[in-house]
Amino acid sequence: MSADSPTAAAASPPRSFAALRHRGYRGFFFSMAGAMMADSIEHVISYWVIFEKFNSPALNGFAIVSHWLPFLLFSVYAGALADRFDPRRLIQIGMVIFMLVSIAWGVLFLTDTLQMWHAAVLLVAHGIAGVLWSPPSQVLLHDIVPRDQLQSAVRLNATSRYLGMLFGPAVGGGILLLLGPEKGILFNALLYLPTILWLWKAPYGPKFRTEQGPPPRAIRGLTDIIAAIRNVAADRTLLSMTLLAGGASLFVGTAYQAQMPGFAHDLGHGDADLSYSLLLSADAAGALTAGLLLESRGLLQPNPRTAFLLAIVWCCALAGFAMSNVYGLSMALLFVAGFVELSFFSMAQTLVQLRAPPEVRGRVIGVYSMAALGMRTFSGVTIGVVGAMIGIHWSLALSATLLLTLILTLAAFSLRPRPA
Repeated sequence: MSADSPTAAAASPPRSFAALRHRGYRGFFFSMAGAMMADSIEHVISYWVIFEKFNSPALNGFAIVSHWLPFLLFSVYAGALADRFDPRRLIQIGMVIFMLVSIAWGVLFLTDTLQMWHAAVLLVAHGIAGVLWSPPSQVLLHDIVPRDQLQSAVRLNATSRYLGMLFGPAVGGGILLLLGPEKGILFNALLYLPTILWLWKAPYGPKFRTEQGPPPRAIRGLTDIIAAIRNVAADRTLLSMTLLAGGASLFVGTAYQAQMPGFAHDLGHGDADLSYSLLLSADAAGALTAGLLLESRGLLQPNPRTAFLLAIVWCCALAGFAMSNVYGLSMALLFVAGFVELSFFSMAQTLVQLRAPPEVRGRVIGVYSMAALGMRTFSGVTIGVVGAMIGIHWSLALSATLLLTLILTLAAFSLRPRPA
């Protein structure tokens, strides 16, 4: 049996960048990283044009909601489709929608016919494409890498997402400067092609599995969501990791990044200079460092107790950042927050994927995505809206404290001794 076979058992200790040792995963990783970069570039260009043309705070808010709300509504359905059909084809459909959205932006920019309703439709289509991409890609990982290297694959995927967060805005800004928004967004459409082409011939998916499980159930609408939630609730670790990710996204998510200009202003760096840029990217740099360091050493293997401890550190770092009035300390706390955020989120997702019953794996991953990504739809309320009433520093500190309370409760529930 080859080392690349997902069914190969391995009892050896974790190796550095274990998943990247598989040729199949290397193709998956680099093609998906390119798609993540393209996703980020599209946001940079489209958001800039929307701001220039409409200068509408309501439309800017809708852009955030339309990005995350589809994950809340459709993640379980996307996971159920991945259980029943070839996940490669679902990801390809998502990539094609991404391409069509970029092309539509480009045509509207070139003809100067962009209207607000056009922007709303394209933003919604972009969000739906993301749902077709996320749960099926996690299901496909089980066909590419062995079970013992699944954490490496999940963590490397998360690292590539933060690579997109770090370099996507810079690359998008460069494309915007060199080509302009019209040609730049059309060029961006081509960046989705490598993923489509790699998936076309990649020898993974249902028809390549040597061990066939029971035939997948038909998709049954709302019944699927209820059944998937019951599957999650029946397993203490599945439930606690899903609630941990959902709580982190609800109470904090990425909403504090949208408030970064306010934090920078209070730290004395409110101008658009290097100091502000460094503050804005500090947590992404911490996450990238975590991905590279932990993978190079094979550290922090999946364990619920470790996930809870890392999440507690995240809460403390964010609360400290909220209360800090020293620029250097704020930078360091954001770096720590990014480091532990990638660590505990990727660990929680790994535990969910490892414990999900194979016959409903996509549905269970869909429930996790619904919590981990869909709940970000409301994080702007916990920090942004509350911040308008009591200030962004106190709102972030309060959100981190409430999340800390939830984490301690989940830890007590999940780690309590099981009855004999």
